[in-house]
Amino acid sequence: MTSATPGVIAVPGASDALSARLAEGLEAVERVIVERTRHEDDFITEANLHLAQAGGKRFRPMLTMLVAELGEGINDDVVAAAAGVELTHLASLYHDDVMDEAEMRRGAPSANAKYDNSTAILVGDLLFGSASDIIADLGPAAVKIQAQTFIRLCAGQIRDDRPCPEGTDAREYYRSVLADKTGVLVATAARYGAMFGGCSPEVVAMATEYGERLGVAFQLADDLIDIASQSGETGKTPGTDLREGKRTLPVLNALASQDPADAELQRLLVSDLREDADLARALELLRPHQAMADARQETLAVGQRAKEVLAPLPDSDAKSALLALAEGVVHRAG
Repeated sequence: MTSATPGVIAVPGASDALSARLAEGLEAVERVIVERTRHEDDFITEANLHLAQAGGKRFRPMLTMLVAELGEGINDDVVAAAAGVELTHLASLYHDDVMDEAEMRRGAPSANAKYDNSTAILVGDLLFGSASDIIADLGPAAVKIQAQTFIRLCAGQIRDDRPCPEGTDAREYYRSVLADKTGVLVATAARYGAMFGGCSPEVVAMATEYGERLGVAFQLADDLIDIASQSGETGKTPGTDLREGKRTLPVLNALASQDPADAELQRLLVSDLREDADLARALELLRPHQAMADARQETLAVGQRAKEVLAPLPDSDAKSALLALAEGVVHRAG
């Protein structure tokens, strides 16, 4: 069973030579993923690779290899770490789709829709195990980072699935959730790239901070895309977060408005939006709202802060590409 290398987010700052090394590295990552998820039971192999073969940008493994280029470049350990990070991400998607009762992922049936909830949960667990097995080959420091990442990732998912605690600022709470549920794994992807690419401890720390800020910006951009996109533009139905009652940053901004003119929108945002007409009306009101503009401005600001972390680094092809990546993340449309 093989898996085609998916496309990645375009990195305009990368030279042809760097782009070629990244593409070669991604092919190696795909080979590791296929090899380490192959099982003697064909059904388990198929279920393991269901989402991996559905596509995806391979954003996290690409970041691992790109950060490694700040040091000595891509090697076998960097590839292994990138594969471990991607399998951890894929495992979390299996669990996410069960929690969200999702029917589609990356334009294909979700694992829970294709199989069932129990299978999707167990395959997610198996992929977490496979990721940890790969990371264990890289030494105790990497294992410790993987464990700490997994703790924050799961804590973020738990908090994301629960209402904001009474007396807590809802937007600050949401920002902290994003740092855990998305930022931490992107931070680990960058951290592993620096560690196994032979970078200094100072650059490892810098890459980790850059990665966490980049991950938060990535998720904030996703929040905007969920509302702003039109049907068919992405592999996800527009307004999915709204339908599920998730209070992302644009929603929280709108709910904080004191303008009486926002009464209809606010009523819709706190109601059951499973009816298509109600969802369509909420999207119609929210898309041009100042709440979206404010959320977009914050997304751009977080991306800018990610770039500022890299300021002390000397100019290089890899640095230019990382700066361009942060730009691409906040301005993407899908």
